[in-house]
Amino acid sequence: MSQTVDRALSILPLLARGPASLEQVARNLEVHKSTALRLLRTLHEHGLVYRQPDQRYRLGVRLFALAQEAVESLDVRAVAHPHLTELGAACGHTVHLAVRQEDEVVYIDKVESRYPVRMYSRIGRPVAITVAAVAKVLLADLPEPERRALAERLDYPRHTPRSTPGPAAFLEELARVREQGWATDLGGHEETINCVAAPVRGPDGRAVAAVSVSAPTVAAGPDELLRLLPLVRRTADAIGAEYSGKTPDARSRPADPRGEHP
Repeated sequence: MSQTVDRALSILPLLARGPASLEQVARNLEVHKSTALRLLRTLHEHGLVYRQPDQRYRLGVRLFALAQEAVESLDVRAVAHPHLTELGAACGHTVHLAVRQEDEVVYIDKVESRYPVRMYSRIGRPVAITVAAVAKVLLADLPEPERRALAERLDYPRHTPRSTPGPAAFLEELARVREQGWATDLGGHEETINCVAAPVRGPDGRAVAAVSVSAPTVAAGPDELLRLLPLVRRTADAIGAEYSGKTPDARSRPADPRGEHP
């Protein structure tokens, strides 16, 4: 990297900590004020920095716009897929990635289980929104007025005796999911299928997707599946960190699937 580009880029993290004067920028870069001024003027022309009335410099709005465009251009499925594959290899069960699209939650990726009994689900197919763990995770993240409005207009089919019976129960469940940060579907859609899910969070902290592990009871009972929850959450955190451009720490890396009950 050229010295000029390196110096210009070094200004941005400095200003991220707060407005700085020309003298502060020059001192931080260890250059003459004329050099610092030339770099700041170039960044200002591109909207990456802004000179305030008090003559100090701060980050420009163009930088924030570029960051938002970069995030929006990311394909969360492309980012997530290697993590989903690793999760599937670690636990052996079916792994899904889902996103919310208006009043639906849709699977956008799937890693099949390693055993012969396969779970019927298809990429692009909406989930059973009032019972699915991925749906609960995504809808729990909505502001309360949106949650209430959505809960009131949904239908509540009784797939099994454990299905969510109506709006009040659904809102109560979403409040619990919002507080604990994960969700389950223990026989709510199919009596013999259990599922745990965790949110993938974007740079603003909002849930952009949900990761789940599902298994038939013959392969993993509810207690066994719940023991995988720490692994599912670490995987979701790792996806969110990469999607947001952050460096995941050790807590975000998938590990041995034999976690403790949450």
